[in-house]
Amino acid sequence: MSTPADPQLAPPGAGLPTFELWAARLFFTLKRWRGDRETFVRQFEQERATIRALVNTCPDAKRGERVLIIRLRGLEDSSRHWSVWMTLDHLRITNTGVVRVIHALTHGRVPPGQASTAAVKPDVKVTSAVEAEYERSCDAVLAAIAESSDLNTTLRFAHPWFGALNAAGWAAMAGTHLGLHRAQIQSILAGLSSA
Repeated sequence: MSTPADPQLAPPGAGLPTFELWAARLFFTLKRWRGDRETFVRQFEQERATIRALVNTCPDAKRGERVLIIRLRGLEDSSRHWSVWMTLDHLRITNTGVVRVIHALTHGRVPPGQASTAAVKPDVKVTSAVEAEYERSCDAVLAAIAESSDLNTTLRFAHPWFGALNAAGWAAMAGTHLGLHRAQIQSILAGLSSA
């Protein structure tokens, strides 16, 4: 659902303000250096469980309602007017891409194409079916990480903000990304409750 007058936001793929992007790169580099497979999986599972609990607090009839939120650190301006279901759809799309990249890198291949934030925006007409699809995509991320004997691949694939990442970097990205959108869902729910 959208409002009659949708807000004017930056185009998809416009990125983050320069200083914020620089800080995010530094934070994510430190996270990758300090982390390992177990910490990446633990964060992913914790964020997934929190997202599930948050979604369950939202009435079914409200989950498709778009809410304009303030821009959170790490969130593109074009992503500020989503619903809970749109956020889950974005996570489903991104999780599927992460699985593809981890599989390719751990099997000695660089995936074709390039990662793009503009290419992973959700469908505004997404339905309740996305809830199960999102959960399946989370299962697939955990399976891809578990099946990989060594995530510290020499091959890398570029993230649009964080540069060339090996499979371990993409595994770290999965939980970090869920955390950002968990905060987005919290903001959407706050907006729904105050409407």
